[in-house]
Amino acid sequence: MNRQKHRRIIISGGGTGGHVFPAISIANALKRIDQDTEILFVGAEDRMEMKMVPEAGYRIKGLPVAGFRRGLNFRNISVIIKLFKSLMLAGKIIKEFKPDVAVGVGGYASGPVLWKAARMKIPTLIQEQNSYAGVTNRILAKKASTICVAYEGMEKYFPVEKIIKTGNPVRQNYENLENLRSEALAFFRLSNSSPVILILGGSLGAGSINNSLAGNLDKMISSGCQWLWQTGTDYYDKVNAMVSLSSGKSISVHDFINRMDYAYAAADIIVSRAGAGTISELCLVGKPVILVPSQNVAEDHQTKNALALTYKNAAMLVRDDDAEKHLVDTVISLVSNDDDRKFLSSNIKQMAEKDADVRIAKEVIKLTGK
Repeated sequence: MNRQKHRRIIISGGGTGGHVFPAISIANALKRIDQDTEILFVGAEDRMEMKMVPEAGYRIKGLPVAGFRRGLNFRNISVIIKLFKSLMLAGKIIKEFKPDVAVGVGGYASGPVLWKAARMKIPTLIQEQNSYAGVTNRILAKKASTICVAYEGMEKYFPVEKIIKTGNPVRQNYENLENLRSEALAFFRLSNSSPVILILGGSLGAGSINNSLAGNLDKMISSGCQWLWQTGTDYYDKVNAMVSLSSGKSISVHDFINRMDYAYAAADIIVSRAGAGTISELCLVGKPVILVPSQNVAEDHQTKNALALTYKNAAMLVRDDDAEKHLVDTVISLVSNDDDRKFLSSNIKQMAEKDADVRIAKEVIKLTGK
């Protein structure tokens, strides 16, 4: 064990907001517990963590690591070369920083950092966000000291004695949403006289969700609902032009919503992708949810996450392939069924895990031995 005075923690991973936000939440919790804790992030070069982590006030080093392409692809040769370079760089970073613990939150950089740390006899903690563990984390779990999970039944993938159910860290706790509703409606220029449907597809946007709404604008306008629609940056111009031409005054279009607390407070029903971090937020929000899991993620994680909720009647599921035909009709049907909305809301609230960031931070501190 290192003898430096203060704890030193490496947090590795990223690639998407679903990995970066939890990583920063854990770091913030560690700092709240002990301000003197030294934290170094390790991410993948040219990914969003290289911008978001410094904005949150933390140092970060980048690795040239990249993801493997599906099937036989000659570009995987360069991916293998980058992996070996990343392993060498990860070893160098660990030797220089001398961490007490290495934490992996998922994403490209987690693999090389946790692999090297374990080989160097440094305690490692895996934060598995999904209900289905990916190949990398299953490999890393063999040498991991602690595995923090968000779902039950993860002993299918990990040694049961290493598992601690903590939930996934989220951006904020969302405990004050009811008191924010009037303020939120005013912020988005929405009325309190008709239901609000919040549509989320991530920061870049979700093609199937956007296309399903764009093809059913007439139904949306005649539904009597208000639609708060985050299109994502890639789809905003096209969708905004279509809505403007349709005179859809009940449809409020945004490329990205920064005030998610307001968006959740205003919503009566939420339509969303099924990333692990998003689902953890939705459980805390406690509103009726319709999930449209993306098929374009490794090992179909989002579908498995969505099924974990639908098996407990905590959300409705519309498959990506069916969204253009059925999504808008499903939303409108749910609006008219008050009992179903209350049932879904009650069940999803029971799956909420509060203060996951603090629980994980405390497990990290245990591993430091300080």
